[in-house]
Amino acid sequence: MRRTFPVFGPALAFFLLIAAVSANAQSQSITVQVEDKPAVTVTAGDLTQIPRHKVVLNEHGTRIPYEGVLLHDVLARGGAPFGNELRGKALSSYVLATAQDGYQVVYTLTELDPAFVDSEILVADRRDGKPLDEKEGPFRIVVPGEKKPARSLRMLERLQVTQVRK
Repeated sequence: MRRTFPVFGPALAFFLLIAAVSANAQSQSITVQVEDKPAVTVTAGDLTQIPRHKVVLNEHGTRIPYEGVLLHDVLARGGAPFGNELRGKALSSYVLATAQDGYQVVYTLTELDPAFVDSEILVADRRDGKPLDEKEGPFRIVVPGEKKPARSLRMLERLQVTQVRK
């Protein structure tokens, strides 16, 4: 005699699909933490609402075009002090960028603020007109003009703004 079991296949498949989409959506975001302010999540969708820029990165002798948004604009969404707010003690603030694999890079707020410099440091989501692959993205900080691409951090996950304290 053959036993029959309730059909959970379609419901289970649907649940697994929703879980995968949710996990992918979470991996397609950047956490921005500015000092004691609440952390802000910036998603791939949020980046479409910010003005886009294109830069070329010299990676070991190869010129590669990237597209994305200014790192300044992403940090501003988290409440980083820029413009008139970037003075006094705030000038000792820095950004610690962390990748999914734990790699970390530091930037100063002044090198990102258009009131101080003409910075083109991007949070890129496209390379050669295509979305970044899993080895590079979904987000990458691109620092054009530097002789070595060591601060062009791949797989960006978190941005933390902190002030140097004595």
